[in-house]
Amino acid sequence: MKTYLVLIDFSEAANNAAHFAAALSQQTDTEEIILMNAYYISPYEDMLPNPDMLMLREQEIEESVTDRLNQLAQLKRKLQKMVRSGVKVRTRLNRSHLLRAVVDAVTEDNVDLVFLGSKGNSSLGQPGIGSHVVKVSKASPAPVIVVPPGYKYKLIDQAVIACDFKQVTQNMPMEILHKLLGRQQIKLLVVNIDRDGRHANADAGQLAQESALHNMLKNYHPHYYFINSPNIIKGILNFAEEHRAEMVIALPHRYSFFQSLMHSSISQQLASNSSVPVLLLK
Repeated sequence: MKTYLVLIDFSEAANNAAHFAAALSQQTDTEEIILMNAYYISPYEDMLPNPDMLMLREQEIEESVTDRLNQLAQLKRKLQKMVRSGVKVRTRLNRSHLLRAVVDAVTEDNVDLVFLGSKGNSSLGQPGIGSHVVKVSKASPAPVIVVPPGYKYKLIDQAVIACDFKQVTQNMPMEILHKLLGRQQIKLLVVNIDRDGRHANADAGQLAQESALHNMLKNYHPHYYFINSPNIIKGILNFAEEHRAEMVIALPHRYSFFQSLMHSSISQQLASNSSVPVLLLK
């Protein structure tokens, strides 16, 4: 992972996500962290009835830009002291909608990983990043890490992979997983919520998919778990907490934990229930 993009709305949660990204650089091979603030001003807001008011409007916009740049610069100075030696921290201010800004930044700067807090500020009547967690996760071409408010970085020693074992060979994003894990000795706990008890009487097709998963992850020596839980999300998050994992990795399967997170109502559960960062792979 060479480049991190951190979405900043100047909330405590967003700043905390930035601190997490900076600390994570000590454990990964990232080379650059980009702190991005995106804001959008409708052209109709500039249409005021007289030149004096229009001049005031332009002044307000300039003052807002200056204030945003100053806050980004202040955060940059703090993070530059936290990152691994050689890691560059820079800022980016986008006067556009958040989703467009994310897509453009990921594309233009070859971003490998996007960070955001699971809750954010609401400023000037506009929803903060927190309300866009699901939309950003859907729109971003790069994987997204959602950091819970107040979570303090811990060396990632154990990570839970939420997997439903459906179409494993087609959907397992091994390249991204390798980039994240690299040669690190991270203990992987692969968990499947087996609500129907199908694993006890698995057919040949399911066993073949499980064999493919075993083969793809064998270099990481993972441990596999099948647990019963009526609620997929709560089951996986409870499992992660019980095993003191520092991260949950959600794979992009059709009926997986990742798919469940794509419903807006679940984003609130994620923000309030998850005690560790969640990595949403693509």
